[in-house]
Amino acid sequence: EPNVLAGTLVAHTDAVWGLAYSGVKNHLLSCSADGTIRLWNPPEKMPCICTYNGEKGCDPAHMVASFNTGSTVIYDLETSQSVVMLLSQIESGVQSTNHINKVVSHPTLPVTITAHEDRHIKFFDNKTGKMIHSMVAHLDAVTSLAVDPNGIYLMSGSHDCSIRLWNLDSKTCVQEITAHRKKLDESIYDVAFHPSKAYIASAGADALAKVFV
Repeated sequence: EPNVLAGTLVAHTDAVWGLAYSGVKNHLLSCSADGTIRLWNPPEKMPCICTYNGEKGCDPAHMVASFNTGSTVIYDLETSQSVVMLLSQIESGVQSTNHINKVVSHPTLPVTITAHEDRHIKFFDNKTGKMIHSMVAHLDAVTSLAVDPNGIYLMSGSHDCSIRLWNLDSKTCVQEITAHRKKLDESIYDVAFHPSKAYIASAGADALAKVFV
């Protein structure tokens, strides 16, 4: 609707896969199938501040990006340089090329969490780059992750049609909800926590968005 649309950010040459917003500087990060990450200051006349050559997550000074090679990298937004490479366990001397569907940052701890096509969720220490924990979290690909604003719970969505709520301290599942029907072997695309109320939401391949209390 023209009366709702405040503006359009044009630069990516392929599908935009994810967005992350930082309230500190009111900057926006976008990642695209064109292989780039772009940093935006939306109100500016030239809104695209910088282009990085994969997905995102962010704090005021850093962003974390995952690439389809299976690697995850933390970048310094000021210098555009990579700071830490987050490494999965090395098997047979070859780093896993397992596809990463989502990456999120813990709101208070230096921890990055990744969702994988092979049903795993992995936890990384941002300071050392080492993997802290890895677990088989679903019966199918893990497509989406969200951490509650207090950093106590992790929510995951999967093509197995379930949303799972995890205690971040114990890494145990405390609740499971069957949320969406499968369509073409896909189910849940995204999950989210409300920033202040006790609501969670999911979006699925069945063309439904659901809110749970």
